[in-house]
Amino acid sequence: MMEEPRIYKKYANRRIYDTHASAYVTLEELADVVRQGGEVKIIDAKTKEDVTAFILTQIVLEQAKRKNALLPSPVLHLIIQYGDNVLLEFFETYLQQIARNYIQYKKSVDDQFKRWLDLGMDLSPGGRRSMPDANPFAAFWGRGTDAGKPEDE
Repeated sequence: MMEEPRIYKKYANRRIYDTHASAYVTLEELADVVRQGGEVKIIDAKTKEDVTAFILTQIVLEQAKRKNALLPSPVLHLIIQYGDNVLLEFFETYLQQIARNYIQYKKSVDDQFKRWLDLGMDLSPGGRRSMPDANPFAAFWGRGTDAGKPEDE
């Protein structure tokens, strides 16, 4: 079951008010809520319009400004050239799913490597000789147990 989003109000002076904590928050504090898995909803206090996407975009741009990059220049050229009409569907439909799949795959790979480290698996050539039937990387490459063995073995 998904948790209800935490409600924030954005005021004309650009301040953001956390209705749950009854306190003003910074963009960085709002970003921390999202980083911790929280869902947020930001409402313009005057117009009652949902400005969540705008504020989250502002957070992403602030972070990108610190790193001096967000997207590669060719992608930014395409966004400007074709505008939001063409790219909106891509971002809504595909990018979110691609990012989720990547995060899930990365987590599974990280978990697998952690299990190997916890077991003390010896991946050196001598260690592989002692377990000739097992290639720990076969599951990732979809090949048989000989995949990845040095040719001289």
